[in-house]
Formats: sequence, structure tokens, C-alpha cells
Amino acid sequence: MDDMDFPTPDASVESVTASELKARVDAGEAVTLLDSRMQSDYEEWRIDGDTVESINVPYFEFLDEEIDEDVLARIPDDRGVTVLCAKGGASEFVAGALKDRGYEVDHLEEGMNGWARIYEAVEVERYEGSGTLLQYQRPSSGCLGYLVYDDGEAAVIDPLRAFTERYLDDAAELGVDLKYAIDTHVHADHVSGIRELVEKGVEGVVPAASVDRGITYADEMTLAEDGDEFRVGDVTIETVYTPGHTSGMTSYLIDGELLATGDGLFIESVARPDLEEGDEGAEDAARQLYESLQDRVLALPDDTLIGGAHFSDAAVPAEDGTYTAPIGELREKMAALSMEEDEFVELILSDMPPRPANHEEIIATNLGQQETDDDEAFELELGPNNCAASRDSLADD
Repeated sequence: MDDMDFPTPDASVESVTASELKARVDAGEAVTLLDSRMQSDYEEWRIDGDTVESINVPYFEFLDEEIDEDVLARIPDDRGVTVLCAKGGASEFVAGALKDRGYEVDHLEEGMNGWARIYEAVEVERYEGSGTLLQYQRPSSGCLGYLVYDDGEAAVIDPLRAFTERYLDDAAELGVDLKYAIDTHVHADHVSGIRELVEKGVEGVVPAASVDRGITYADEMTLAEDGDEFRVGDVTIETVYTPGHTSGMTSYLIDGELLATGDGLFIESVARPDLEEGDEGAEDAARQLYESLQDRVLALPDDTLIGGAHFSDAAVPAEDGTYTAPIGELREKMAALSMEEDEFVELILSDMPPRPANHEEIIATNLGQQETDDDEAFELELGPNNCAASRDSLADD
């Protein structure tokens, strides 16, 4: 809808940046959003929060000079409202139409695309290994990544292509060299930045077990086998093979303190097993996932932190603001981790969410089998990630 030419509003409309809106939400301010995208887009993906009131009225309801009174009645006139759309064009038009009618409004600059460019780094305070560990958070899609640095060196785990320069800039600001860029698996919900970082001189690391899926650039990468170790200053990053979500799914144990589990285990759910082999291969993958969780992940000490590659709206951050939790805590609150194998498999196959949007194109891009420019890559990964099994049935009541 933002490719349309909208009339310039008579009233001057102020804009708010995505970062400013995020700061208001984080501060617990009451925020009222008028989302002017189509209902299907709104229902799939929107901005939420405990103090956020979100109203969906598609932009076309405001195109007529005489706006229907029933439409206006849905929009609060006793407080400020922020209008948003996909890219910022429709929202400015809608906000102007409302301001002409006396409403207190502004609009979200760049719309949901701007929201998708928010990427925050939060220190994992409970990490007690060598060096410092940061968790990158992308609130628009729940993507998580990790940067560990010590003694002039750093490694990033699960980098996003959209933020390639961010990792390099952060390393420079911290006074460290970005030594490694590490992927946990072939992602289905976002485009990896590992090849772009390799082009910048960073050593790329991918699981050796993922090469069989058809990665075209394996000869440009270091292939990580189970048990391999990578050093960043005095930090040891150990490779832990944990298949299930994909056949090549690999976790990385950072200095014995935090297991970066990719899409194998999240703090509120476990992986979905159907994105590589489809429905017909999901049961075998689910059994493989069960074995990985029981024998490789839950076998670690209870105080080992888990940090996945995603978080959902159901995830509750720790006191330090990161989406991390000790294994022992997850074992207590997540019923799926205490089940017998057959019960586990039946549960996670029983209520699978929709597959990530554009997942086939994203996988092909991440395998190097499809060329996708930066703008196309950014558009492909907009929306929810949906890489977990249904969260409603996995936690204890």
C-alpha cells in the first residue's frame, strides 16, 4: 500500500522514529497505535506490548473525503495516537486526515520497516565466563544473536545480513577484532549475514553437518564438527551437535556458561521439526530433537544458561533484559522437557504454527542457491519467525 501516491495532508503531521516508539513501550508508557495496514497483514504481524493498545483500520477507509462516522468512532479522541503502516506513506496520509478532524496524532517513520531495523545489544549479566557476552535482540521478529569478546577478539553467533555493518561497528567501538562469524544452522526465517562478514575478512563458521543440505559456499567456510573449539581471547566456544530442528542444527557452548542453541531450544518453547523435511519427515526429526535435548542439552549443569536464536511474545526476559534462562529453570517450567519420547513427539506435532513467511526463498538464499540483493533479503524476512513449536501446550500450567 505504501507504493501508492497519497495526497499530501493539509495539516502538518509529526513523525516518531521506531527507536523513540520502542523507548516509550519499554518505559511502560500507555501507547495507542492505529495500524492502517490490511487486516491480514495486521493479524500476522504487529507491534504488541503490555501497555500497547493496537487498533486496525485499513488506510482505504480514509480515502474518501467524508470518512465514515463508524470508522472515526473506533479511534480514541481523548489521547495521542500513533498511526503506522508498512513503510510510512499511508500512515502519514491517515494521520493528516485525522489531524484535520481534530485528533492528536503522529505517525511512525518508515512504518513496520523502520520497526524491523531496531536491533539492540544487551549484556548477559549472569554470564560468568571470560570476557563479555552480549545478546542482540530484534523485537520486530524476535531474532536473537550473540557477541562474545575478550582480549581484543570477538565472535558473533547467528548474524543477520541486515546488520552486517552493525557487528563491525560494534567491534570497532569495543576495540576488538571480529574474528569469527558463526551460524548455528541454515535459517528459515531470516537471511544470514555470514557470507557478507566473510567478505569483510571475518572467518565464517558453519556446521559441517549442514553442508549436506546443499550449501554452495562451504569451501569459503570453516566447517565445525561436534566437539570442535574456537578461541576468542581466553573464551572457548565449543561445538555441540544438536540435530532435530534441522539435520545440521548445532549449538555452541560459550566458555561453559551459555549454550547458544539456535532454534533447538528457546526459553519458552522447543524447536519445530518440519522445516527441512516437511510434514512427512517431521516425526523422525522430532525424535532426533528429543534425543538432542535429553542427551546433549539437559545433560549440562542446571546453571548453564540457554540462549536461543529467537524469542516470542510469550517469552519473559530475565532481570538483565536478556532472553536467557538456566537449564534447571527451563526443566521445571517446560513440561515438554520432562516427557517420555512418544509423548514429546505427539505433543510438538499436534499443534504446529504456520511456517515462516517466505521460508523456502530464505532457505535457498542461505544455502547460496538463490541470489537475493539486500533490499529483497530485508523484505523476505519481515514478519514473525514461527520457528518454534506451539508455545501454548509446551509449558506447565
